[in-house]
Amino acid sequence: MHRLGHIDTWIFDLDNTLYPARSNLFAQIDVKMGRYISDLLGVDAEAARVVQKNYFHSHGMTLRGLMDEHAVDPHHFLDFVHNIDVSLIEHDARLVESIAALPGRKLVFTNADIPYAARVLDRLGLAHAFEVIHDIHATGYLPKPDPRAYAGLCDAYAIDPKRALFAEDMARNLPPAHAIGMTTVWINNGSEQGPGTDLAQFIDFEISDLSDWLHAVVATLETNA
Repeated sequence: MHRLGHIDTWIFDLDNTLYPARSNLFAQIDVKMGRYISDLLGVDAEAARVVQKNYFHSHGMTLRGLMDEHAVDPHHFLDFVHNIDVSLIEHDARLVESIAALPGRKLVFTNADIPYAARVLDRLGLAHAFEVIHDIHATGYLPKPDPRAYAGLCDAYAIDPKRALFAEDMARNLPPAHAIGMTTVWINNGSEQGPGTDLAQFIDFEISDLSDWLHAVVATLETNA
């Protein structure tokens, strides 16, 4: 049997995973987060960036830090920072075809929210490709890599983690998935990884492009069917 022949649930991160990092949507989001923090705290852009990155590393995501330290309304924050131009994303017909051909269930697991994720997926041509978008609201604002977010995902949709695959561009988000038995895929595309540690033991597949890799996986699975 193919190495992935046992997988019946395919789980994907959203940003810099389902679309290439070269789209650079986060540059727009980054600017909006800085502006939000500057306005909230009355500080300049440099000070706001220090706060933004400190909260990202200490709380798992900037939003969680703002909620914990400043009682920020998550809906207000996400509506503001996700009000960006998603037209930079290119439609990838091969990715759409490959995801459709994967055997089993398909889900999105993101630290973003559903309205933003839906816009991105629609732009990609994947608006109807996934059973569900499990977003930051669904996790109770426990962002990846908090292990409780992964357990909650599996509980909510009756997922057997040992038969699930999780693809993600941030290596730091893979250890909790690996710990519960998921097959892990790291998309090494240069997106931000956070503090450097050796995470190789938690990565089953290291790839550079999801579309290319899934196209090959689908072809191999069909050959071995």
